[in-house]
Amino acid sequence: MVVVGDLKKGMIILLDGELYRVLGMQKHFTGRGSGIIKTKLKNIKTGYVIDKNFNSGEKVEEAALDYRPAEYLYHDGDNYVFMDLSTYEQYLLSEEDVSDAKDFLIDNLEVTLTFYDEKPVGIVLPTVVVLEVTETEPNFKGDTASGGGKPAILETGLKTTVPFFVEVGQKVKIDTRTGEYLERA
Repeated sequence: MVVVGDLKKGMIILLDGELYRVLGMQKHFTGRGSGIIKTKLKNIKTGYVIDKNFNSGEKVEEAALDYRPAEYLYHDGDNYVFMDLSTYEQYLLSEEDVSDAKDFLIDNLEVTLTFYDEKPVGIVLPTVVVLEVTETEPNFKGDTASGGGKPAILETGLKTTVPFFVEVGQKVKIDTRTGEYLERA
């Protein structure tokens, strides 16, 4: 059991016998008494998104998940194909299961598959991935003095801000939690 106030985006909980992924939460405190935790939950089986309010201090059951190392192979239509590194079995995950992680998936990337009752329900990305810059504005003399950045599009389609000295074709390290540039690879 986990206290509702400790829920984080991406956690998977069991509510009324169904699995839900936490998409977001906000804490609202009243002048007197306990606060209210407003959550946005996505049903893993149906894909429906619901808004659910909890009283501060309430507890929900965190799903008992199994984690296995896997490798991302390729994208096939609406499905993403992963291979379990210990059994070499392949698993298909839908775009909903992968969610925001699709912006960081490149061929042969090692990830962690999340299972519930022997069925894959999501993935956990490494903290840092290396992606190639496919589109950005050219730099010009004096750019580095301003200390800002310029927009760039990476090989997966992810849009981020990079320093002025980064050029098309260079590889950069990206934080998968925030989508922000860390350094050149």
